[in-house]
Amino acid sequence: MQALVDRLLRDGVNLGNNILKVDGFINHQLDPHLTREIGKALAQQFRDAGVADITKVVTAEVSGIAFALQTAMELEVESIYARKVRPVTMPRDSYTRRVTSPTKGHEVEIVLNPEYIGPRDRVLLVDDFLASGATLAALHDLVSQSGAEVTGFGCVIEKSFQEGRRVLAPYGLPIVSLAMIQSMDNGIIKAVATPPELCRAPGSTTMA
Repeated sequence: MQALVDRLLRDGVNLGNNILKVDGFINHQLDPHLTREIGKALAQQFRDAGVADITKVVTAEVSGIAFALQTAMELEVESIYARKVRPVTMPRDSYTRRVTSPTKGHEVEIVLNPEYIGPRDRVLLVDDFLASGATLAALHDLVSQSGAEVTGFGCVIEKSFQEGRRVLAPYGLPIVSLAMIQSMDNGIIKAVATPPELCRAPGSTTMA
């Protein structure tokens, strides 16, 4: 998605220590046109990867919500986000998983309400970043508690120099990203649109 790459190179800020500031258009203030195009592109990439019959798009609050929702709108399905604080309205037997927050640096509990997801669901997982892979892996394990089938991982921006893709590869599912940060050395951001072949399931040579 070249429009996303162009915006990253224009407005992204390299803060050092592999921290990328994109809160002017991705994870704080949102560009509505770009957000819509991101949802369209994620949905299309999953279609191109042969992922079908999706019933829900799942993310974790808060920065993945806009992109999961826009992807769900394109696929005409529901979106659900894992809560980081269990509200009093959520059943005690909710699905839970602990994950280290990539921004806060400590563990948080993510929670899904069993009323809204179950064995009949085919689920896409979507988040804003793929870096360590910890959040998407935790979402996979969380959703799996419900008996739902996870069909793919999606992210807006992937830091390809970190281990996220390797962490997710053993699940054997398509890993879709739209922009790939190749390096952030010497204060410079190097980014490209993710090649379509990297959005297939690991090890596949043709589309499903």
